[in-house]
Amino acid sequence: MSFDERGGAPAATSSSAEASKTSRFSWADTFGVSTAGAVAREGRRAPASLGTILLGFVVPVLIVSAWWVAAELTAVPDFLLPSPTQVVMASVELAEAGLLSTYILISLQRVFVGFAIGASIGLALGALVGLSPLASKLLGPTLGAIRAVPSLAWLPLLTITLGIFETPKITLIAIGAAFPVFTTVSSALRHVDPHLVEAGRAFGLSRVALLFAVQLPAVVPAVVAGLRLGLAQSWLFLVAAELLASSMGLGYLLTESANNGRMDRIFLAILLLAILGKTSDALVGVGERALLKRWS
Repeated sequence: MSFDERGGAPAATSSSAEASKTSRFSWADTFGVSTAGAVAREGRRAPASLGTILLGFVVPVLIVSAWWVAAELTAVPDFLLPSPTQVVMASVELAEAGLLSTYILISLQRVFVGFAIGASIGLALGALVGLSPLASKLLGPTLGAIRAVPSLAWLPLLTITLGIFETPKITLIAIGAAFPVFTTVSSALRHVDPHLVEAGRAFGLSRVALLFAVQLPAVVPAVVAGLRLGLAQSWLFLVAAELLASSMGLGYLLTESANNGRMDRIFLAILLLAILGKTSDALVGVGERALLKRWS
């Protein structure tokens, strides 16, 4: 930089201002994508290789093999332990009656709608409480108390106030999904490195720019972890809702099968819940890799 001979001031103030502006945006890009992204890269997982996927099937295959041996080669009666073959036949029976796909689709719809609503509420509340000390003091105790209420305790209230159709079920699932997301997001935002935040403010970033350039990239792994916990909780609350107030769905299949003594269908419903839960979690994992790639 050249200086004026008389006062040592910069000779070209417009060039200086332009350089400062360029430096600010350059820093924002570098800081938001590289520095904060480095935090996200620590939690990044490489796409699973074929060997990893196959290794993940070892334990399920062993469990099914032990199950088959215990059901076919021991004296345990079928009404207590149906064989894998009987469970498959039960699924074929329900599929031929047109019930299996209906139950699965209805449960999936309830979970995804409730999860979307609950996760959105959890993200909003988590950001508010995590970024605002006043909101944390004002809302923290109340939300902590509501979070401690068991899922089944909500059912009578929701059934009486909202009826017996879809609204109370989706509301219950949304409640279950919201709190894991809220807890992880608020905690992660409160623990963002204060040096990063102060550096962003020193470079003139507004509160909104600071959120998107520094704080959100730093908490992406925690946000995804909260979403995964919320999704798992959604499946738990789905079963609670369908056990007591439903005429369709996998939770209803469990109740009906228990009342009729159909242990094969009970096993089938449990297996379907496990498979669907794991598949939906894997979809969130795909989104996680996309988010981490975006912020790295």
